[in-house]
Formats: sequence, C-alpha cells, structure tokens
Amino acid sequence: MNEANEFKPYIPADQVLPEITPVSVVLGILLAVLFGGANAYLGLKVGMTVSASIPAAVISMGVIRVVLKRDSILENNIVQTIGSAGESLAAGAIFTLPALFMWAKEGAAQAPSLVEIALITFAGGVIGILFMIPLRTALIVQEHGTLPYPEGKACAEVLMAGEEGGASASTVFLGLGAAAVYKFIADGLCIFPSEVDYEIKSYKGSGIGIDVLPALLGVGYICGAKVSSYLLAGGTLGWFVIMPLIALFGGDAVIYPGTDPVSSMNPFGLWRTYIRYIGAGAVAAGGIMSLVKSMPLIIRTFRQAMKGFGVKAGELKRTTQDLPMNFVIAGIGVMAVFMWLCPFIPVNLLGAVIIIIFGFFFATVSSRMVGLVGSSNNPVSGMAIATLLISTMILKASGMTGIAGMAAAISIGSIICIIAAIAGDTSQDLKTGYIVGSTPKKQQIGELIGVTVSAVTIGGVLYLLSAAWPYGSDQLPAPQAMLMKMVVEGVMNGNLPWALVFSGVFIAVVVEILGIPVLPFAVGLYLPIHLSTPMIIGGLVRLYFEKKKEENEKERRRKIENGVLYSSGLIAGEGLVGIMLAVFAVIEIGDRSLGDIMNLSETVRLGGLGGLAFFAILTASLWYMIVRKKNNK
Repeated sequence: MNEANEFKPYIPADQVLPEITPVSVVLGILLAVLFGGANAYLGLKVGMTVSASIPAAVISMGVIRVVLKRDSILENNIVQTIGSAGESLAAGAIFTLPALFMWAKEGAAQAPSLVEIALITFAGGVIGILFMIPLRTALIVQEHGTLPYPEGKACAEVLMAGEEGGASASTVFLGLGAAAVYKFIADGLCIFPSEVDYEIKSYKGSGIGIDVLPALLGVGYICGAKVSSYLLAGGTLGWFVIMPLIALFGGDAVIYPGTDPVSSMNPFGLWRTYIRYIGAGAVAAGGIMSLVKSMPLIIRTFRQAMKGFGVKAGELKRTTQDLPMNFVIAGIGVMAVFMWLCPFIPVNLLGAVIIIIFGFFFATVSSRMVGLVGSSNNPVSGMAIATLLISTMILKASGMTGIAGMAAAISIGSIICIIAAIAGDTSQDLKTGYIVGSTPKKQQIGELIGVTVSAVTIGGVLYLLSAAWPYGSDQLPAPQAMLMKMVVEGVMNGNLPWALVFSGVFIAVVVEILGIPVLPFAVGLYLPIHLSTPMIIGGLVRLYFEKKKEENEKERRRKIENGVLYSSGLIAGEGLVGIMLAVFAVIEIGDRSLGDIMNLSETVRLGGLGGLAFFAILTASLWYMIVRKKNNK
C-alpha cells in the first residue's frame, strides 16, 4: 500500500499533455482494426491469441514521434489503449461466435447477421470496461507492488524509451514483412506445405508434425519455453499415449462418438473423434479449478471496490480521475436491459442476469490473472467453457432447449468471453497509464472508442473468413469455437460422451496435483501436436538467450526485447496476409477464384523438406534480429 502511495508516475499529476486528440484517435482506430483482424485470423487458425499492446505501443511511437514529429507520451498511450482493444474483442468473439456459423452450415439455424455480431461484441466490450473501472484502484493502484502486469509494464517502458521508438518500430515492421512474404509463398503460391506431417507406422495411432508458420514461432517466443513446454506436454500425452492406446484396444470396434472402426482411422481421425472431448474436459476442469482458487481474491477485491463508491471526482488529481461511479452503475444497468430487450441478441432476462453476475466474477479473475502471467496466457477459453456448461444447464432446466437454447448459450458465453478478454486488456492498459502518468478517465474513454469501432468491423472479418474457408475446415479449424459448439450440443442434447470428458477432467486433476499449470497443458492436449512443436522452437530460442551469460543484465533485456518485437511482427504479418488470402479466395475470375489462380503447387512443389528448410531460415532470422545491434539515431 505504501509503495502505491509513494509511486511517482513518469508525467506528474500537475503536468497536462495532449492525450485524446484527432491524431491519437484515428491512429488508434486504425490499429484496432488492424490487430483485431490479424488476431481473429490467428485465433481461428491455432486457437490462441496474443496481446497487441506492445506492437501497438511501438508502432504508435514510430508514427507519432518519428513520422509526425509530435512529442506527447500520453498521446502515444491513448493510441495503444484504443489499438489493443480490437485484439481483445476479437479474441473473445472468435472463441465462440463461429459456432453460430457452423450451425448455419449444418442447416440448423441462420447465420448471425452483421448487426447481431456487432451488438453482441459491443455489449461484451462495454460491460468488460465498465466492470474494470471500480476495480482499477484496488488492483492497479493498491496492489502496484504485488501484481506486475507484465505487458502493461513493457508498454510503459517502450513509451518512456522515447528516442528508441523508431528503431523498435523498425524491428516490428521487419518481422511483419518477413512473415507476410513467407506466408504468401507458403499458403498463397503454395510452393511448400505449411504443415509437415509424419505418421509413425510402427507405433499405430501416433504421429508427429509441425506447422511451419511464422505466427507459431512468434507465439512460442513470446509465451516462452515454460508455457510452450506445457502445451507440448499435453500434445505428447494425446498423440503418443492416449491415441496409440485407443488404436491398440479399439481394434475393429466402432466406439462412440466415432462412426467408423478404430482400425480404419489415421492419427488425425483419432484426434478429431476422441481427443478433443478429452481435451474439452481438461480445459473445463482447469477453468473451474482456477475459479475455486481465485474465489477469496474475488471476494476481497469486490469489498475493496465498493469502498470507493460515491467518492466525488471534483477534488481528485488528474491521475486518479475515473469515469463517475454513477455512470458505471447506470451503464451496466442499461446494457443488461439492452441485452434482454434487443431483438438481435438471443438472450432473455435470465441470460442477462447470468451475464452480469458471471461477467463481474470473470472480469475480476481475468484482471488478476493477467496481472500475474500476462494477457497472452489469460485463460479466457477456460472461463468461457465453465460459463457454457453452467448456462446451458440452467437454460435447459428453464425449458429453453433446441437450437434456440444453444444459440442463447453461445451468445451468453460469447459476451462473457469478451468481458473477460477486455477486462484483461483494460487492466494492462491502465497499468501502463498508471506508470506513465495518464488520465484514467481518458484511457477508459479510449477503450470505449476502440471497442465500438472493433465491434462494427469484426463481423465483416468473420464473414470474410467464413466465405473463404468454412469454420471447422483444415484451413480454418476454429478449434476453440468448435470446442464451445461441442460442449453446448452435448449438454443440451444429453449425448455428450461423458466418459471421454471425465477422462480429461481427471487428467487435469492429476496435472494440478503435480503442480503443473492445467490450462496450457489442457489446450496442448486439445490442439494437434503440430501446433505445439513450432511453438516450443520459439520458446527454446528465448530460453537460450534468457540463460546465456551476457556482459550485463541490460544487454540480456535488450536481446529479449528485440525478439519480442520481431515476434510480434511475425504474428501480425501472418494474420494480415491470411486475411488477404481470404479475400483472394472469394474473388472469382471466370470459373476459378483468384486464390486458385495463384496456386503454383502443380508446377513448383518443394515438399515437406522445403517447408522445414524455410522454417529453419525463418528461425535463423529471429536469431539474427535478437543479436543485432540497433541504430537508435
């Protein structure tokens, strides 16, 4: 507490600098759309998203300070605040809403309209921000020395670097360019396969492979070796233990939910049919265990937040001014009524109540989680699964069944998923503002701007990707949304393969007893091992430089930061080209799409070895960017 009271921000409270300006708002909006689209593609491809706060801060520094010759750190902070909101809203949306598209493809319902998507995402985003306003003092200020908020601190360091902004921004853009060219060659021209796969014939049921993609290398580096190893451990259990055992004992039998003999299935067939249910149980159990362990913290934080109710802002310093509490309470009430009465949101009064109650709890959990482990490791999907299990059972018990009940459950889960994601992002942004001396009220307005713009645009991205590649296909597996769909259908129809689900639950219990973080392990078990293998490579590269002896600690931090910036560019570059390729896939020229015309695989095909060689070159480029000396002039 004393540390928080004694903390002096970079810009003192009595100094006023430009914050919300036309330049900061326009640039922030552009970055919100940019990173929202890129992260939507990444999440639909691999089931994970990465915080955009750091690259948004770096690009803001590069554009505002270097290009426009403007000199206000608080203006830059507003840019990254607005820009990162798009990424978080996209993360919550793509984990759930594609399930509605999948039901439409199956003929069970109509696809959600652009208006429905916009209103659902807008509601979740606004509620998530409003919930974080009364929690700011308790979590950001009073626990300044307890909760580090790693991305928030990193953004503050980037913004305070000042003169280094241009050189740091160039590192992000180099990564973006390298990934864009690589992705275009791999999945646009199709000169080499982006997935290299090998089935181990002598060990039936098992297989190994690697998706040789820039974003996965970057995700692995940013998450680090420890988190990447948990993912790989889960994949190893699935692909080298459980699947071979199913193949061994299954033989020619047809085991539900499969419809073909086990002996006729390849490793991917075994994974699709059985492992995903086991992974679902593990992820759900991990989310529930996280909630149970966080309950004392939730109760304590709620009590602290209520102590600030009714305090007038007139006499507060600039750096302690939040949006008024009466605005927050009224806003939450209005959003609850809006969700209940709006015909475009399939949520009744019971659903609106569930959203408000669970939303506040999960916003608190999310903020504390990102305060300890960072936004990239925020277990949003685990919270969403726990919500879906509970809300679907409540809706079913209340008589709301069938496709209407399932659509309502997905809508509830989507809004709460967005609440959790936005709450985590807002926490990191408010921590950055606390360190640099921003005005909290203006940051909160910036968050609302970012959410509003992103809600309008995210529907277009979802429709574009759906038109190019159906959700659930090999090109766009949408693993988290597929998992949510599977859970809701199983609970509502009473045919969830509970034996497989509970196997995953008790695997999670064993992992928890061993002291291993359950959620990354469970996600690794649920996803194909092909996604974990490139991530561990990125994680091992970072581990080498973390353990390597350097002349001083400053040099070690410089190299690790270089890798983070370049990896952020790799992720953004692949996501942007992925969206561009989706556009090409829906543009028809004659009787062929532009994507098919560009495909050169019939004439030039390097094969799996070519893919491995290109991935090795990409990894070498990451290594080079880490060790290179930047010219800061």
